[in-house]
Amino acid sequence: MRLSHLFLPSLILVASAHAVTAADGPEFTRNIRPVLADACFHCHGPDPESRKADLRLDTEDGLFSGADAPIDRENPEQSPLLRRIVSTDPDEVMPPPENHRQLEPEEVDLLKQWVLEGAPWEAHWAFEAPQKPAFPQSMNQDWARNGIDHFVLATLEANGLNPAKEADPRTLVRRLALDLTGLPPDPAVVERFAADPSEDAYQKLIESMLGTVQYAEHRARYWLDAARYADTHGMHFDNYREMWPYRDWVVQAFHRNQPFDTFTLDQIAGDLLENPTRDQLVATGFQRCNITTNEGGTIQEENLANYAADRVQTVGWVYMGLTTNCAQCHDHKFDPITAKDYYAMAAFFRNTTQGAMDGNVKDGRGPAITVPMKADAARWDALPDLITSAKNAVTARRENARADFDQWLENFSVEQLDEQLPRDAVALPVSTEPVVIHGDNTPNLGEAGNFKAEAPFTVSLWVKPGNVRQNASILARMDVAQKHRGWDVWQEGKRVGVHLIHAWPEAGIKAISQAEVLKKDSWTHLTLRWEGGNDVKGWTLLVDGVSKPLRSHKNTLKTEQSVQTLTPLTLGRRSKGAAYQGVVKGLRLYTRSLTKEEAALLAQEETFRTLLDQPADQRDAKALQPLFDFYLQAHDHTFGQLQGELASLESEREAIRQRSPITHVQVEKETPAMANILMRGQYDKVGEEVAADTPAAFPPMPEGAPRNRLGLAQWLISPDNPLTARVTVNRFWQEIFGQGLVVSVEDFGIMGAPPSHPELLDWLAVTFQETDWNVKEFFRLMVSSSTYRQAAKATPEKLEKDPHNALLSRGPRFRMDAEMVRDYALAASGTLSLNVGGPSTRPYQPEGVWDVVGLPGGDTRNYVQDQGEGLYRRTLYNFWKRMAPPPNLEAFNAPSREMCTVRRERTNTPLQALVTMNDPQFVEAARRLAEKVLCQSSQDDAMLDHLGERILMRTWSDEERHILHASLNDLRAHYEAHPADAKALLEVGDSPSDESLPASQLAAWTMLANQLFNLDETLNK
Repeated sequence: MRLSHLFLPSLILVASAHAVTAADGPEFTRNIRPVLADACFHCHGPDPESRKADLRLDTEDGLFSGADAPIDRENPEQSPLLRRIVSTDPDEVMPPPENHRQLEPEEVDLLKQWVLEGAPWEAHWAFEAPQKPAFPQSMNQDWARNGIDHFVLATLEANGLNPAKEADPRTLVRRLALDLTGLPPDPAVVERFAADPSEDAYQKLIESMLGTVQYAEHRARYWLDAARYADTHGMHFDNYREMWPYRDWVVQAFHRNQPFDTFTLDQIAGDLLENPTRDQLVATGFQRCNITTNEGGTIQEENLANYAADRVQTVGWVYMGLTTNCAQCHDHKFDPITAKDYYAMAAFFRNTTQGAMDGNVKDGRGPAITVPMKADAARWDALPDLITSAKNAVTARRENARADFDQWLENFSVEQLDEQLPRDAVALPVSTEPVVIHGDNTPNLGEAGNFKAEAPFTVSLWVKPGNVRQNASILARMDVAQKHRGWDVWQEGKRVGVHLIHAWPEAGIKAISQAEVLKKDSWTHLTLRWEGGNDVKGWTLLVDGVSKPLRSHKNTLKTEQSVQTLTPLTLGRRSKGAAYQGVVKGLRLYTRSLTKEEAALLAQEETFRTLLDQPADQRDAKALQPLFDFYLQAHDHTFGQLQGELASLESEREAIRQRSPITHVQVEKETPAMANILMRGQYDKVGEEVAADTPAAFPPMPEGAPRNRLGLAQWLISPDNPLTARVTVNRFWQEIFGQGLVVSVEDFGIMGAPPSHPELLDWLAVTFQETDWNVKEFFRLMVSSSTYRQAAKATPEKLEKDPHNALLSRGPRFRMDAEMVRDYALAASGTLSLNVGGPSTRPYQPEGVWDVVGLPGGDTRNYVQDQGEGLYRRTLYNFWKRMAPPPNLEAFNAPSREMCTVRRERTNTPLQALVTMNDPQFVEAARRLAEKVLCQSSQDDAMLDHLGERILMRTWSDEERHILHASLNDLRAHYEAHPADAKALLEVGDSPSDESLPASQLAAWTMLANQLFNLDETLNK
């Protein structure tokens, strides 16, 4: 199941003891079912495979029906359940000794009391639709500002506790800014609120923060954990995957306050909506964020099964709050989810066009769309219609040009054809006759073809492969011993491509045709044109005179890198190896890039000669088609003009595409969504076929809902669904208060933690739905409450009765998440860039982190640090490599994003101090803040006050000020005595230090600022 379950028994006991003392007797849901689930359900629960004695204790019928029912309500003291749990006979006692799970005395007492009091039974709370309860009565009604407070106050009073006083204004505005924007507040904002901490001022403060894009970025950070967003595939090469437009869509969705139900609909089924917008397609990237692979040893069917499993698990944790993944191999041991239910859910996600292998390329060889920049969007959307119109005009001219062609053909001869052929080919010592190439016959063509990468050239030849499975050089000037320097025309199976290499694999170009263009023992004409430069886009491939798209496999050649080599030009191999088997003829090299018309003419030369040698009345009309095409291309002015306009539009579209990002989307197959039950979860043990459906134990899909992802999305947000609203508000609550009302936010099932405030949870869930799933309104509700505004101070009594603040007897206080720790230092120092969106950035990172997991040839093998602004962007935009996540974030419990994460661990380790005290990001931030302080004043006390305002939003006590002065004096003395240390410290970071400031002074204040960044008060919200 999951690690969270390791501590659930202790939570259950605490909750049970609390509930029994607070009520007249044990409640089944809160006190009894957790004990039965933990001790009994493994053998007497939902899973028929592990069920013993055909006895179920997880259902009402199983507990009370039949002559041998475990509980006899007529004679409760005679109930077999009681007899078995108190027995000392090892053959009778339950649980049996071999299970190593004996009931504690207090658990036995709870069960006995429950049975003797009539054994009232309740369905599991999370599987019943939430009802909006009335506010409970309490003695201190004036304290309550909204509905949250009524429920919290009643619970506190029932446990003999009182709320804490309201936090002071400076603490409150800092807490509010961190919770709503993830950033510390500007000192001016703090001062204004401190001067006027009225209710009106507080509400205006909330509104101003909710309206910022920083609010949206902060909310998006939590969602991207759940969506397992990252910038790499996650396995094998762990190459770059372009997904950041999805990340930016999430930010904008929160910024425009998209209702959570449509936020869900777009991400689960945006592609299935009627006339989906680009944004709705981008949103489906939620499903495409899972890890993928292209490793040759993997099995495609297993990969597809894994991809579907990931999506079922993600939807289960994010929307249902259930461990659906536990039903992958067998019926769930505790919750009413069968293996059939699991694979019926998987069917929704197996009916997509995504392939099993990602190609190690940024588009993952799966459905992806171009996302134009804002300035290009209108033109990008208009171009398809313009291109269609231009194509229609070209087609119309083609149809109307026949008469002009016939007249031209009457006067066109072989001699005129010869005049139009490109005659400037490089002289080659090769016969015009076909050359058969094999291992013993690879002609040396001498010094020809020693091209420079920066200059254009063209290779044109006929090939007839003898083997369509070979990987071989058809023509090469390549020195294998010199890291493959040079170039070649390459056969890769039925595809053809080209290499242009300085040093393989770190510096070179490789492009391969997207389509299979070669046939065994059949002639094919190839023209490969190079425009010059160092970008793979400089290559063009024409096959039999027709342009064919190339796929880039490597594009790492730099401008200054040479591809010239002393090895000779050779037909059929490189300097060593890669031998070709086949026939070549008509080889021509040009020191320029031929036009398309010239390339087409070379491909059709023999055909045209044959036609022109025939008498006009014997020429077959169909055979004349290539000559007609040549006429249109080379001699028809109107056709050329129209085709030029078409080419211009297509070129414009390609230019926009090239400068635009792509993002992965989901696309449904046209077939019905089906899947097979996999026996014990094994991809190759295929069982019964099942149609896409939701778990049978829950309300059915809405009437008329399609059996695809759109129907699934409609079911998730349906008012009848008991889970989605509860699970969502609980996760939002966790973001603000540090833990959910249900601590196990991913597990609302039988083995999950019981809610600390069940009535409040249901009230919040229904309120969220009634306000049209308004996310901003929900956060406004939470931070407006008196519960939220409490001081975080804990008294001895509260530490005893409420050690983890589960009863909300004080305000939230916990260590900030990894991203907030970094952003806090950047913001407080004034170095944080607030630019929004765009490609992921690569800030400071220890050297060699990627090397450990990188494979040669991978495009995330080497970490290349950004310069300038990229070092200071918000952490949300950090490049996320799954195999090696940012180490400064990982130290603060950031996940790897290899799987869905809805609850981060929060640990304290020495590594965290190593990061905040030594990472260049934090040291540089401290120095930048010190520079600001020193430029604003020359008085120590004034500068200390400025540090306090920027870092903690408050002034210093006399005791603190005394400590700070002492530390500052020690630091000054050290750096005055050790100027080399000061110099080394001030050189940390990419930005230059202010040379107008005394080095020892700046170094001392830098270290003092660094100390303050490491205060517990600073690192905690």
